[in-house]
Amino acid sequence: MNKFGHLETLPTGPFRFIALDVETAGKSAGGICQIGLCFADAAGHLQTYSVLVDPEEPFAPFNTELHGISSETVAGAGNFPTVYMALYDILNTHSLIQHSTFDEKALTAACVRYDLPMITSHWTNSVTVARQAWPELKGAGGHGLANLKKHLGLAFHHHDAGEDARASASVILKAEKVLGKPLSHLRLDRQLTFQFQKPPQK
Repeated sequence: MNKFGHLETLPTGPFRFIALDVETAGKSAGGICQIGLCFADAAGHLQTYSVLVDPEEPFAPFNTELHGISSETVAGAGNFPTVYMALYDILNTHSLIQHSTFDEKALTAACVRYDLPMITSHWTNSVTVARQAWPELKGAGGHGLANLKKHLGLAFHHHDAGEDARASASVILKAEKVLGKPLSHLRLDRQLTFQFQKPPQK
């Protein structure tokens, strides 16, 4: 386990949804240096997984200061094609959560960079859901994870991909309680209703 106690191997499903977050090395959206996943089961139990990625590009000092990841941190880590294709099947057969749209854009950019197939899963933006659940935060700090952490009493370490993924998953679960119903498209059986084939790695 890493310093936050995240899993280093993928848990066994099925899962209702997976929250995903990435950290990047510099100004390039596709320069992913960490991927974090939080798996939510039907009972609302969360399991967090994170993995370092060699971005194969220089780290910007600002980014390293933000997330604490440097070229030394990722020494020996797999590059994006290696890490991503190991996650491809589980990501492509579950609904995904992201906080804002940065994570989907970063994955898309990395897939374009390495000529890999982008996952086709449905993405839910937990910012949009948070706005529905807590409209009073508009103009009062907003719906970013840092402000939601204070408002909802969330415990996580901001700017770690696994921790931020867990926070996004927690926002969804807490929002569903406030809204009084689960989000209808986040169903446990989604992965059983689609037949995907894993494309060959390029």
